[in-house]
Amino acid sequence: MAIVFKPLFVLPLLFLSSYAQLWLRPDAYILFNRKKILGPHELFNDPFGDALDYKRKKITDDFGTAPLSDSEKPSVRPNYVGLPNEPRGRWELVAVNSGVSAMHAILLPRVNKVLMYDATIWKKSEIRLPAGHCRLLNQTGEKDCYCHSVLFDIATTALTPLELHTDTWCSSGGLSVDGNLVGTGGFQGGANTVRYLETCKGCNWREFPTALADRRWYSTQAELPDGGFIVVGGREAFSYEYIPREGDSNAKSYFFDFLKKTSDRDENNLYPFVHLSTDGNLFIFANNRAVLLNPKSNKVVHEFPALPGGHRSYPATGMSALLPIKLHSKNNDVIPAEVLVCGGSGHKDAYTQASKDIFYTALQDCGRIRITDKKPVWKREIMPSPRVMGDMVILPTGDILMLNGAKRGCSGWGFAREPNLAPAIYYPKAKIGNRFMQLKASIIPRMYHSSSVVLPDGKVLVAGSNTNNGYVYDAMFPTELRVEKFSPPYLDPSVAVHRPVIVADKAPEQISYDETFQLQIKSTAVKVEKKDIKVTMYAPAFTTHGVSMNQRLLDLGLEDVIAENAFLGIHTITAVSPPSGKVAPPGYYMLFVVHQGVPSVSTWVQIK
Repeated sequence: MAIVFKPLFVLPLLFLSSYAQLWLRPDAYILFNRKKILGPHELFNDPFGDALDYKRKKITDDFGTAPLSDSEKPSVRPNYVGLPNEPRGRWELVAVNSGVSAMHAILLPRVNKVLMYDATIWKKSEIRLPAGHCRLLNQTGEKDCYCHSVLFDIATTALTPLELHTDTWCSSGGLSVDGNLVGTGGFQGGANTVRYLETCKGCNWREFPTALADRRWYSTQAELPDGGFIVVGGREAFSYEYIPREGDSNAKSYFFDFLKKTSDRDENNLYPFVHLSTDGNLFIFANNRAVLLNPKSNKVVHEFPALPGGHRSYPATGMSALLPIKLHSKNNDVIPAEVLVCGGSGHKDAYTQASKDIFYTALQDCGRIRITDKKPVWKREIMPSPRVMGDMVILPTGDILMLNGAKRGCSGWGFAREPNLAPAIYYPKAKIGNRFMQLKASIIPRMYHSSSVVLPDGKVLVAGSNTNNGYVYDAMFPTELRVEKFSPPYLDPSVAVHRPVIVADKAPEQISYDETFQLQIKSTAVKVEKKDIKVTMYAPAFTTHGVSMNQRLLDLGLEDVIAENAFLGIHTITAVSPPSGKVAPPGYYMLFVVHQGVPSVSTWVQIK
C-alpha cells in the first residue's frame, strides 16, 4: 500500500514547492483550497486577515458550552481569581530566536536540553545547517541548507542544530527506556518513518522511512508497560501498530474500528488522547468517545459513555491529562486512575466553518472520569475561559496547568481567533467550585503549533506558534520564535522558604519497581514534617498540537521523614517506588520533593 500511495503524496509537495512564493500573496489561500494541494482535509485561511474580524460578524448558531446539569453544579460560586494578593505566576522572555518554530518539543533527560522541531516541507527556518552543509531533496533535486530541528539549552539558550531528512510535520514521539527520543510519522516521505535521536554529544537523527505499515500523519504515540510503543491513528489511518525493533519494518497494522466510527466530515478524531492506565490497558479518546484497549490481546475491553458537550480531538482540539497517580507504601490491587479532558469545540463543523471566516466560541468545560471504576461516568466542570488548541501539563505538585491556544475557532491554518493569553491552574484535590484559578497572562499569542515543556526547576518553557505555511513574520499571527518561561505561583518569593533542595549525592540515579529507597533534602523551613512532604516522579511529555504524549506524574508512598541534622536542615526521606511498569513505564523521570506545595529542583532517576 505504501508503494501505491507514495507517488500520490509527492504531487502536493511539488505543487507547494512551485507555489512557495505565491503564498505571500494575500489571496493565495483561495487557490490552495481550490487545488486541494494537501488533500481534501487540509484547508487554508487568509494568513494576512483581520484578527478582530469575529467581532463584526454575528454568528446566530454560536451556542458555546452546554450548561452543567444540576448534579454537576458546584455548591459554591466558582472563584477564578483567588485572594487579592495571591501569586499569579510570572512570565520571562528567555530567547528571541529558537531557530525553528517549536511545533514539537520534549525535554531530554540528563542533558537538560529541549528538543524542538517543526517540518522540512518549507525548506526554511532561522538557523542554517553547520559548516555550509545542505541536504539534497530526492523528489525535486533542490538543496535545503536550513536546519529543522534543534536542541535548546534550558540554562544558556544555546542552540545545537540537528539534521532531519524525513518530514516530521505533525508527527509524534516519546522517550525510550534509555532516555532517547523515538519519533514516528509525519508528512509524505516521513509518514511511515521511525526516527531515533540519542542524547550523546555529536549524535544526530537516525531515520527509517519504511518502518511503519500505515502512514501516520496526526497520530499519537504511547509508551507501554514494557517500554515499547504503540502508534494510534492518523489521517485516514483507522488502525494502530507497535513500533518495531530499530531497522525492522511492520508488515501490517491492526484495524481499529473505533477510529472509523469516531471520524466525521471534519475528522475530529486525529491526535487521539492515549493514556496508559494503571491496569496496563490503554485509554484511547477520540472526538467525544473513549475505549480501553488491551495491548496484549488487541481487544477493546471497555467502552466508556460519550463525553457530552462537543468534540475534543483535532481539529476541534481540546486538552487531556492522566491525573496524578497517588501511590502508597502498600497499594491495593486496583490503583485508581482518572483522566481529565478540557476544551475543544461544540460544533462538529468548526473546521469547515472556520474556512468560511466563521469562528465559533471554543468549549469552556472539562470532563473528568475515573477510568478504573466498574461503572465510570463523566463529571463536567467549567474553566475560567473557553480554550481550543491549548496545552495541558502536570506540574511537580500534581496540579494541572492549562495554557496557550485560542478562545474561538479550531486548529488549522488561520482557523482560530482571540488568543487565550491567560493560563489557568486546576487543583484536582480541591472541592468543585474551588479547583480553577486564572493566572497572569502572557503578551505573546501562542496559537496553532505551540508547545509547552515542564522543566527541572518547576518552570514551564513555552515556545512555538505558527499558523502560517512557512516562516511568515507579517501575518495576522506571525511565525513565533520567541521562547518564554512561566513560573507558577509556587515559585513566588513569598513561599521560597518552603522550597527544599535535594542533596545531589544522596538521591538515587536508578531504582527498581516496588522497592524502598532514600533521598536527602536540605530545607530552611522551621519544621519539616511527613504530612507536608510529597515525593513525585514526572515523565517528560512529548508536546505537539495540544497533546502531551506519555505525560504522567506519580505521587509516591512515603514511609518516613527523619531530621538528620536539624541545625543544617538535613532530612532523610524514605519512599517506595512504583509497583510496576503498568503504573510507571520504564525510563527516566524527574524526581521532585514538594514541601507545603513548593517543589524542589528535580534530579533524574531511571526506573526499570
